[in-house]
Amino acid sequence: MDIFMLAMFVAIAAHMLKSKYQRGRIVLLGSHLGKYQIEKLMENLTDGYLRALSETDPSRREQIWQLQASTEASLCDQLKRFVADFSKLDEEQTRVSKLPMALPYADKIFPTATFDMRKALAIHAQGITSVASNTAQRSPRDKAYTLSAELFLLQHTCHWFCKSKIVASARMLGRHQTSYEQVLASVAPETRRAYNKLIGA
Repeated sequence: MDIFMLAMFVAIAAHMLKSKYQRGRIVLLGSHLGKYQIEKLMENLTDGYLRALSETDPSRREQIWQLQASTEASLCDQLKRFVADFSKLDEEQTRVSKLPMALPYADKIFPTATFDMRKALAIHAQGITSVASNTAQRSPRDKAYTLSAELFLLQHTCHWFCKSKIVASARMLGRHQTSYEQVLASVAPETRRAYNKLIGA
């Protein structure tokens, strides 16, 4: 019984420590994201893409595609400012543990097994801006597909920063019915190469 009680107390203490640590990460990211409308713009954009893809009338579909341009431009502008704002933080605050499971303060205990959130956000902003500007001359459908993947990967990284990779992947699967591997395979090749290099994949 004593061993059981000790194990229970250790488990409770570890859970409380993890919760405190994750709350701090959520507050840190939220304090910067809260200055912008990035999440709302991402939601509006993905909803607009879905409407266009489901529209059967070609002229109406083209009109919906064109309406997304201003949302894309606003999103890219706000992402640029958000990344510049977040880049001012110290490296110690922006390390993300590469361990799949959540381990409180793993970024400080194992600093070599981390990546820099500032660099990850810069990769996301560059990828989203590049796809939105359509430098690769994708069709509207392919552009929407690729840009949606870029947005989902950004969300995944934010959840990874706040919680863990395994939680981020589970949330993506639950919210978008898409796996992390599928999303990573669907972003622009330049994003995928830079992202994999950063996280050491």
